[in-house]
Amino acid sequence: MNAAAPFAQFAYAPHHDQIAPAAAHHPVVIVGAGPVGLSLAIDLKLRGIDAVVLDDSDRIGDGSRAICFAKRTLEIFDRLGVAAPVLEKGVRWQVGRVFQADAELYRFDLLPEPGHKMPAFINLQQYYVEKMLIDRALALGVDLRWLNRVAGVEARDGETLLSIETPDGPYRLVAEHVVACDGSRSPLRAMLGLDFVGERFEDQFLIADVRMTADFPVERWFWFDPPFHAGRSCLLHKQPDNVWRIDLQLSPEADAEVERRPEKVRPRIERMLGHADFVLEWISIYRFQCRRLARFIHGGVIFAGDAAHQVSPFGARGANSGVQDADNLGWKLAATLRGEAGPALLDSYDAERSEAADENILNSTRATDFIAPRSKAELLFRDAALALARTQPFARRFVNSGRLSMPTAYTASALSTPDGDAWSGGLVPGAPIPDAPLVAPGGGPAFLSEALGQGFSLLWLGPGSPPRLPAGLTLVAVGEGPGQWRDANGELVRRFDLTSGAGYLLRPDGHVAARFRAATPARIAAALDKAMGR
Repeated sequence: MNAAAPFAQFAYAPHHDQIAPAAAHHPVVIVGAGPVGLSLAIDLKLRGIDAVVLDDSDRIGDGSRAICFAKRTLEIFDRLGVAAPVLEKGVRWQVGRVFQADAELYRFDLLPEPGHKMPAFINLQQYYVEKMLIDRALALGVDLRWLNRVAGVEARDGETLLSIETPDGPYRLVAEHVVACDGSRSPLRAMLGLDFVGERFEDQFLIADVRMTADFPVERWFWFDPPFHAGRSCLLHKQPDNVWRIDLQLSPEADAEVERRPEKVRPRIERMLGHADFVLEWISIYRFQCRRLARFIHGGVIFAGDAAHQVSPFGARGANSGVQDADNLGWKLAATLRGEAGPALLDSYDAERSEAADENILNSTRATDFIAPRSKAELLFRDAALALARTQPFARRFVNSGRLSMPTAYTASALSTPDGDAWSGGLVPGAPIPDAPLVAPGGGPAFLSEALGQGFSLLWLGPGSPPRLPAGLTLVAVGEGPGQWRDANGELVRRFDLTSGAGYLLRPDGHVAARFRAATPARIAAALDKAMGR
């Protein structure tokens, strides 16, 4: 049993909805209590929306599964109130190394400049992250229901009727919105007769989580054609509790049942490590795929995470993109339910997260083709790139051991206001914003991410008086005046290309809605209306 055992099982309790004479009504029902569903439920709760979370299990999943949580996801967790335990338990890293055979080709740094609150990546077993999210959800009073399996879904008069099965019998729920976060084998997707479009790969990979004491640095190591696994690739990552993730490429013809047997796995790991002083924690074999639903919204059912899209694990894009789905969806659902949004707002979830899924699929497919070439031409290109990368820095950008997860810029978003001014730098509308160090109005170090509200914010650079804002906006006024934030070291001005009187309208999910060289009340109000789909 893995390290999740002490907190793997949860108590089942019947709910009052089960004895209601008619189907109970809820604004949002989330199916799936993984990182995506839990993040969404917490986000909605912080925005004043109560969601019911259903999960057909009574425990956190076995095995570490996703382990790499990117800076953007950590910033989301920080807003949700779960970053502190993640950072405390997780392993921080930002450097990677790429090897061919027994020689290092090059190293890379994912966060070479300082001035960010969150690290580039945290490695932490998914079961720990889920437990931290569950603790936060329960502390906030989220209605989390274990051993509640969705057995049927039916559209009714603009709402969705769910049939639920439990150990104490069936019951029904009616929801204005159902969000399917129920994983790659999504039962809701099957009930609606939906299928993925995209590509499945034949190559297989062995995942082994190994407990051992080792003096390897806390870095991502990737080998092409290592001497201990000739002709294939290998990946090594550190996790907490002296656990190391090892990925070994297998042939497409390998028998998965045979390859996952400990007596078959141990010799492979022994050859890699040069010793047998380790314990196998978890073993899995996977064939990966790069596919997604054609649309993420189907009537009253919205799909997120692996239920909506799947990518190969190279680049840590699975869990990270799913949490970013929740980040995109939460504020839009809340605004829609409060009657504040126009009809285009919720539809923008499909458009924006489809763009993100396509970007992730493209990067994952390219990484897969480079790591496991399927033609002589692909193999020739890979070998040439690796040979050049050893001595020629320009060639290293062609080496693809998995482009690591980055947030998507929503370049075609209908919510963005196009630039009406000249900008030589900064962040275009739709782009995710970077963090930057500030000095708080009362003194003391702070970050931009800490100054933003749960809703829309205006980042504005003084001097003088800031513009009058529509109700509900958070003002982050940067200058030397009373009550203003100060740019700690010039990074904020540089990263945003700010000049006096300029402003950025920032969305609740940390993307740019609009920017103005002269941030006037009329321009801000018009951009806010567009960003709300009105």
